[in-house]
Amino acid sequence: MKPSQRKFYRTVIQIEVLSEEPFASMVLEDIAEAVDEGPCSGRTKVRRREVVDGPTMAKLLDAQGSDPGFFNLTDVGEDTDDG
Repeated sequence: MKPSQRKFYRTVIQIEVLSEEPFASMVLEDIAEAVDEGPCSGRTKVRRREVVDGPTMAKLLDAQGSDPGFFNLTDVGEDTDDG
C-alpha cells in the first residue's frame, strides 16, 4: 500500500485566560464557561495552520493519544478499507 493521498489539516490554537485566582483547568468546556459566563477574561489566537499528509497525521493522532483510525488511517498513514 502507499500513503494516503488525502489532505489533512493541523491548526494550533493558543488560549489566554486572565483571572483573579489561579486557573488550572485544561478542559475546553470549563475554559469556555469561565470566559463566557464566569469570572475570567479570555481570547484565542491561531498560532499555526498547516496541511499535513497521511503519515504525518497518523503520527500527530498517536501523539495526542488518539488512534489513526479516527481518520481511517493505518499507523503508517495509509488509507484503511473503511476510508
